[in-house]
Amino acid sequence: MLSKLKKEEPKGNRIIVTVLGPDKVGIIAGVAQVLSANKINILDISQTILQEFLVMVMVADMSESTSDMIELKEKLAEKGREIGVRIDAQHEDVFKFMHRI
Repeated sequence: MLSKLKKEEPKGNRIIVTVLGPDKVGIIAGVAQVLSANKINILDISQTILQEFLVMVMVADMSESTSDMIELKEKLAEKGREIGVRIDAQHEDVFKFMHRI
């Protein structure tokens, strides 16, 4: 019954955003700011600290986005350089294809 009540997540316009680098204040805020400015909704987020390194993965919906994937990747990479981490994004289909068994 609960699964019927759960809202279906949009498919087809989802992206996977990955962040790797030394942990410091403001990383999540910086990534979220870029996504928000481009009308991209964060659907899920997972993060962990391995030693002193942040490893974060976000699933986001870009169906309402004002940017295309190339432009978004450039903006995220620029923000990553600014805050000292590596930020990348790929379409969900590419991510699934790369990680299939």
